[in-house]
Amino acid sequence: MERDVQLPLTKEFVKQLKVGDVLYLSGYVYTCRDAAHKRIQDLLEAGEESPLDWTNQLVYYAGPCPPQPGQVFNSNGPTTAARMDPFVEMMFKLGVVAFLGKGDRAPYVADLCKKYGGVSLLGVGGASAINAARIKSAEVVLYPELGTESIKKLYFDRFRVIVGIDTEGNVLQKQEVAKYKRD
Repeated sequence: MERDVQLPLTKEFVKQLKVGDVLYLSGYVYTCRDAAHKRIQDLLEAGEESPLDWTNQLVYYAGPCPPQPGQVFNSNGPTTAARMDPFVEMMFKLGVVAFLGKGDRAPYVADLCKKYGGVSLLGVGGASAINAARIKSAEVVLYPELGTESIKKLYFDRFRVIVGIDTEGNVLQKQEVAKYKRD
Protein backbone atom coordinates (compact mmCIF):
# COMPACT_ATOMS: atom_id res chain seq x y z
CA MET A 1 0.00 0.00 0.00
CA GLU A 2 1.21 3.53 -0.74
CA ARG A 3 0.14 6.57 1.19
CA ASP A 4 1.02 10.15 2.01
CA VAL A 5 1.70 10.62 5.72
CA GLN A 6 1.81 13.85 7.71
CA LEU A 7 4.26 13.83 10.62
CA PRO A 8 4.43 13.48 13.55
CA LEU A 9 3.35 9.88 13.74
CA THR A 10 1.27 8.38 16.53
CA LYS A 11 1.23 4.91 18.04
CA GLU A 12 -2.32 4.48 16.79
CA PHE A 13 -1.28 5.28 13.23
CA VAL A 14 1.83 3.10 13.13
CA LYS A 15 -0.24 0.10 14.28
CA GLN A 16 -1.97 0.25 10.88
CA LEU A 17 1.31 -0.10 8.97
CA LYS A 18 2.49 -3.39 7.52
CA VAL A 19 5.89 -4.42 6.20
CA GLY A 20 6.24 -3.38 2.58
CA ASP A 21 3.95 -0.35 2.85
CA VAL A 22 5.40 2.63 0.98
CA LEU A 23 5.03 5.97 2.74
CA TYR A 24 5.65 9.51 1.54
CA LEU A 25 6.49 11.43 4.69
CA SER A 26 5.92 15.17 5.13
CA GLY A 27 6.75 17.06 8.31
CA TYR A 28 9.52 17.41 10.85
CA VAL A 29 11.97 14.67 11.85
CA TYR A 30 15.18 14.61 13.87
CA THR A 31 18.47 13.12 12.77
CA CYS A 32 20.36 11.14 15.38
CA ARG A 33 23.36 8.87 14.94
CA ASP A 34 25.87 6.97 17.07
CA ALA A 35 27.54 9.85 18.91
CA ALA A 36 24.31 11.70 19.70
CA HIS A 37 22.61 8.52 20.90
CA LYS A 38 25.56 7.88 23.19
CA ARG A 39 25.30 11.40 24.63
CA ILE A 40 21.62 10.91 25.36
CA GLN A 41 22.36 7.56 26.98
CA ASP A 42 25.05 9.13 29.16
CA LEU A 43 22.65 11.87 30.30
CA LEU A 44 19.97 9.34 31.22
CA GLU A 45 22.47 7.16 33.10
CA ALA A 46 23.54 10.28 35.04
CA GLY A 47 19.92 10.80 36.12
CA GLU A 48 19.29 13.69 33.75
CA GLU A 49 16.56 14.03 31.14
CA SER A 50 16.87 14.01 27.39
CA PRO A 51 17.32 17.53 26.01
CA LEU A 52 14.60 16.85 23.42
CA ASP A 53 11.03 15.63 23.76
CA TRP A 54 11.01 12.50 21.61
CA THR A 55 7.28 11.77 22.00
CA ASN A 56 5.78 10.55 18.70
CA GLN A 57 8.97 11.39 16.85
CA LEU A 58 10.64 9.69 13.92
CA VAL A 59 14.42 9.40 14.27
CA TYR A 60 16.27 9.57 10.96
CA TYR A 61 19.65 7.85 11.09
CA ALA A 62 21.56 10.27 8.90
CA GLY A 63 24.64 12.45 9.00
CA PRO A 64 24.05 14.84 6.14
CA CYS A 65 26.93 16.65 4.50
CA PRO A 66 27.04 20.41 5.13
CA PRO A 67 25.17 22.33 2.41
CA GLN A 68 26.91 24.18 -0.39
CA PRO A 69 26.24 27.94 -0.64
CA GLY A 70 22.63 28.48 -1.67
CA GLN A 71 21.53 24.95 -0.73
CA VAL A 72 19.14 24.02 2.08
CA PHE A 73 20.66 20.60 2.25
CA ASN A 74 23.44 18.60 0.66
CA SER A 75 23.59 14.98 -0.43
CA ASN A 76 22.07 12.77 2.17
CA GLY A 77 21.30 9.15 2.58
CA PRO A 78 20.14 6.96 5.44
CA THR A 79 22.85 5.50 7.65
CA THR A 80 23.07 1.78 8.34
CA ALA A 81 20.47 1.29 11.06
CA ALA A 82 22.14 -1.68 12.77
CA ARG A 83 24.72 0.64 14.30
CA MET A 84 21.95 2.23 16.38
CA ASP A 85 20.35 -1.05 17.49
CA PRO A 86 21.79 -0.83 21.03
CA PHE A 87 19.87 2.45 21.53
CA VAL A 88 16.46 1.40 20.16
CA GLU A 89 14.89 0.45 23.49
CA MET A 90 16.13 3.64 25.16
CA MET A 91 14.61 5.75 22.38
CA PHE A 92 11.31 3.84 22.48
CA LYS A 93 11.17 4.51 26.22
CA LEU A 94 11.66 8.22 25.46
CA GLY A 95 8.57 8.14 23.19
CA VAL A 96 9.98 7.59 19.69
CA VAL A 97 7.55 5.69 17.44
CA ALA A 98 9.67 5.17 14.31
CA PHE A 99 13.25 4.88 13.13
CA LEU A 100 14.48 5.45 9.57
CA GLY A 101 17.71 3.98 8.26
CA LYS A 102 18.92 1.37 5.81
CA GLY A 103 19.73 -2.31 5.99
CA ASP A 104 18.97 -5.16 8.33
CA ARG A 105 18.38 -4.77 12.07
CA ALA A 106 19.32 -7.12 14.88
CA PRO A 107 16.59 -9.73 15.55
CA TYR A 108 15.77 -8.14 18.92
CA VAL A 109 14.73 -4.88 17.21
CA ALA A 110 11.65 -6.63 15.78
CA ASP A 111 10.79 -7.77 19.31
CA LEU A 112 11.20 -4.20 20.59
CA CYS A 113 8.98 -2.83 17.81
CA LYS A 114 6.31 -5.30 18.91
CA LYS A 115 6.79 -4.54 22.62
CA TYR A 116 6.69 -0.74 22.25
CA GLY A 117 4.32 -0.44 19.28
CA GLY A 118 6.84 1.19 16.96
CA VAL A 119 8.19 0.66 13.47
CA SER A 120 11.47 0.62 11.63
CA LEU A 121 11.41 2.30 8.24
CA LEU A 122 13.80 1.75 5.36
CA GLY A 123 15.18 4.57 3.27
CA VAL A 124 16.68 4.14 -0.15
CA GLY A 125 20.45 4.01 0.00
CA GLY A 126 22.36 5.40 -2.97
CA ALA A 127 19.71 8.04 -3.69
CA SER A 128 21.38 10.93 -1.87
CA ALA A 129 20.52 13.65 -4.37
CA ILE A 130 16.87 12.54 -4.55
CA ASN A 131 16.67 12.39 -0.76
CA ALA A 132 18.21 15.87 -0.43
CA ALA A 133 15.61 17.32 -2.81
CA ARG A 134 12.87 16.10 -0.44
CA ILE A 135 14.31 17.99 2.54
CA LYS A 136 13.09 21.57 2.60
CA SER A 137 14.72 22.85 5.79
CA ALA A 138 17.48 21.82 8.16
CA GLU A 139 18.46 23.25 11.52
CA VAL A 140 21.05 22.02 14.01
CA VAL A 141 19.25 21.73 17.35
CA LEU A 142 21.72 19.83 19.56
CA TYR A 143 25.40 18.99 19.75
CA PRO A 144 26.73 21.26 16.97
CA GLU A 145 30.25 20.21 17.94
CA LEU A 146 29.48 16.76 16.52
CA GLY A 147 29.36 18.18 12.99
CA THR A 148 27.53 15.81 10.66
CA GLU A 149 26.45 13.76 13.70
CA SER A 150 24.76 16.71 15.41
CA ILE A 151 21.03 16.37 15.95
CA LYS A 152 19.19 18.25 13.25
CA LYS A 153 15.55 19.08 12.75
CA LEU A 154 14.60 18.48 9.12
CA TYR A 155 11.44 19.13 7.17
CA PHE A 156 10.56 16.29 4.81
CA ASP A 157 8.39 16.93 1.75
CA ARG A 158 7.12 13.54 0.50
CA PHE A 159 10.25 11.65 1.55
CA ARG A 160 9.81 8.05 0.34
CA VAL A 161 10.30 5.17 2.79
CA ILE A 162 9.26 1.52 3.14
CA VAL A 163 8.05 -0.14 6.34
CA GLY A 164 10.81 -2.63 7.21
CA ILE A 165 9.55 -3.82 10.61
CA ASP A 166 5.96 -3.36 11.74
CA THR A 167 4.38 -3.29 15.19
CA GLU A 168 3.68 -7.01 15.00
CA GLY A 169 7.40 -7.73 14.69
CA ASN A 170 7.24 -8.74 11.03
CA VAL A 171 10.48 -8.08 9.12
CA LEU A 172 10.38 -7.20 5.43
CA GLN A 173 13.77 -8.72 4.64
CA LYS A 174 12.79 -12.06 6.19
CA GLN A 175 9.51 -12.23 4.29
CA GLU A 176 10.93 -11.16 0.94
CA VAL A 177 14.09 -13.29 1.05
CA ALA A 178 12.00 -16.36 1.92
CA LYS A 179 10.06 -15.94 -1.35
CA TYR A 180 13.19 -16.51 -3.38
CA LYS A 181 14.85 -19.34 -1.46
CA ARG A 182 14.95 -22.71 -3.11
CA ASP A 183 14.50 -25.81 -1.03
